[in-house]
Amino acid sequence: MSGTRSDRRTRVTVLVALAANLVIAVAKAVGGLAAGSPALLSEAAHSVADSLNEIFLLAALRRSRRPADRRHPFGYGKERFFWSLLAAVGIFVMGGCFSFWQGFEALTKNTEETFGGYVAGLVVLGIALLAEGASLLRALYQVRRQGGLGEGMRDPALRTVVAEDGTAVLGVTLALVGMALHMVTGQVVWEAGASLAIGALLVYVAYRLGRDARDQLIGEAADPEASGRIRALLEAQPEIDTVEALFTMKTGLDSALVAARVDLMPGLDSERVEEVAVRIKRSIARTVPEAGEIFLDVTDRVAQEAAESPAATGERGGA
Repeated sequence: MSGTRSDRRTRVTVLVALAANLVIAVAKAVGGLAAGSPALLSEAAHSVADSLNEIFLLAALRRSRRPADRRHPFGYGKERFFWSLLAAVGIFVMGGCFSFWQGFEALTKNTEETFGGYVAGLVVLGIALLAEGASLLRALYQVRRQGGLGEGMRDPALRTVVAEDGTAVLGVTLALVGMALHMVTGQVVWEAGASLAIGALLVYVAYRLGRDARDQLIGEAADPEASGRIRALLEAQPEIDTVEALFTMKTGLDSALVAARVDLMPGLDSERVEEVAVRIKRSIARTVPEAGEIFLDVTDRVAQEAAESPAATGERGGA
C-alpha cells in the first residue's frame, strides 16, 4: 500500500511538471521565434523534451505495477527503469543536440543585430523561472516526504523529475544571462555561449540518468545495507555452517530477487532441511520486505542431500 501511495504522489508531481512544461514550451517557442533568440529557442526545445519525458514517466508509473504473469514471472517492475532510459534519450536528443545546433548556428551566421522582442523574451524566461522553480519545490517536497535524498531518490521517475526541474531552473538562468549580455554588449557570442552551455548541461544530465537506468535494467544488486542484513541473518542460523554465495537483483522499485547458496551443518535429514529452509525464507521476507522472490540452494557437506532436498526449489517471499 505504501508503494501505491508513493506512486500517487509521484504521479501528481509528474503531472504538475508536465503542465508547467507544456505552457512554458509554447511561451518560449513563440518568444524565441519573435525575438530570433537562440538561447530562448534552446530553452523551448528543453521544455518540449521535458514534456515528452514526463509522458514517458506517467507510462512507467502505470505499467510497472502490473502483476506478474507467465511471460514475466518476476513482474513488470523494470518497466520503470526502461521508460526512465527513454526519458534520458529524449533529453539528450531533443534538448541537448538542438541546443548545440542553435549555439553553433548563432556563432556562424552573419545577420544584422536586432533586439525586437527581446524584452518580451526576457519576461517569458522570468515567468518560466518561477514556474520551473515551483515545480522543483514540489518535487523536492515529495523527496523529503519519502525519506530524504537517500530513500526518496530511489524512484527513477521522481529522480528524473527532480533532475529535469533542477536543470530547467539552471537552463533558464543561463538563457536569461545570455540574452541580457547580448542586449548590453551587442555580442551574439554571449547568447550562443548560453545555448552551448544549456546543451552541455542537458547532455550531462541525460548521461547520468541513462547510466542509472542502464545499471538497473541489466540487473543491479540490491542496496548493500539490505544485502548485509540478509547475509547476517543467514550466518546467524544455527543450522547453517557457511554462506557460500549470496546474490541479489532489483526487479523493481521496491522488489528484489534473493538467491543464496548455503552449506548446512552435518547430520540434518531431508525433512529437517526443508523445515529449516522454509523458516529461513520467511525470516528473510520479514527482515527485507522488498525480497519478493527467495531461492535457497541448500547442501549438506556430509550427507550430500542437496539433489533430493525440496528446499532447493524457490518459494515466494512472505510465504
